[in-house]
Amino acid sequence: MTAPTNDRFLRALRRQPVDVTPVWMMRQAGRYLPEYRASRTKAGSFMDLCMNPDLACEVTLQPLERYPLDAAILFSDILTIPDAMGLGLHFETGEGPRFRKVVREASDVAALPVPKVESDLSYVMQAVKTIRRELNGRVPLIGFSGSPYTLATYMVEGGSSKDFRQIKRMLYSTPDVLHALLEKLALSVADYLNAQIQAGAQAVQIFDTWGGSLTPSGYQEFSLSYMKKVIAGLQPDLEGQKVPLIVFTKNGGQWLESMANTGADALGLDWTTDIGQARKRVGDRVALQGNMDPSVLYASPEAIRKEVGRILESYGPGNGHIFNLGHGITPQVDPKNAGVFIEAVHELSEKYHQ
Repeated sequence: MTAPTNDRFLRALRRQPVDVTPVWMMRQAGRYLPEYRASRTKAGSFMDLCMNPDLACEVTLQPLERYPLDAAILFSDILTIPDAMGLGLHFETGEGPRFRKVVREASDVAALPVPKVESDLSYVMQAVKTIRRELNGRVPLIGFSGSPYTLATYMVEGGSSKDFRQIKRMLYSTPDVLHALLEKLALSVADYLNAQIQAGAQAVQIFDTWGGSLTPSGYQEFSLSYMKKVIAGLQPDLEGQKVPLIVFTKNGGQWLESMANTGADALGLDWTTDIGQARKRVGDRVALQGNMDPSVLYASPEAIRKEVGRILESYGPGNGHIFNLGHGITPQVDPKNAGVFIEAVHELSEKYHQ
């Protein structure tokens, strides 16, 4: 496969010199773009869009046609693994993802199959191959998965939750059941990411969306330990190069030192952690990705540029910074403001790389 002509993103993940700070956005292929909404209408539903490799490729590339981004990220969903386990993923308007079956008892966990990712999730691998071909070396492609704990949260709750009542009940009342579920998910996530790498993903990210809802001891036991198992199970070689891995725990800034010891190459930060302080805490062990508040994109171009400049100044000179939002770009953002953000990162970061 063709190596990327723009390799800033991969170089930054490896803490190598770059000319400017690379930038991409979580959810950069999404509802804030009118062309994405048109593709979703054409597909018929969100899951039909995810499961059609040609349309998944189309929406993956859409933001790259608008903006000088330094990476593409596979268009898919973090809940593909539970869906492949037979839980019946579907999306209800205004409610987000839901499962027709939930996992609450030991017997539910025992009945879950470990997906054969090459067959059960073949549409994802075909999308990766199609995107790599169409990118033709333009920028690197990022693959991803939800973390075991995040996937378990959706599976036990049956969808999104505000209070995490069901999974916290399981965690405290029957922790052995949750551990059994997480063991099965860690194996599945490692297989899934390995398959994406073999299909052509040049970096991978673990999205630990709900690990930050745990206590410090709970995070170590139920989230971080299983991400470590995933990382230990990866065979991250593609075209003779080690494939970098990013770990992102939303609201996980208090645990950066532990996260930096997992074997990850980079840590994603949300906007509640100062990136300069994070850099001092982890040193050169890992690169850092982040971390502008997505809501800044509702502000004026001047305010966006000011906040980009502040974050760059906080990180300071040197290597190992990938600029991103602290979470996904939101649907109501004006696409022009996203363009201001991306151009500001490249323009204002040059002086930090001389």
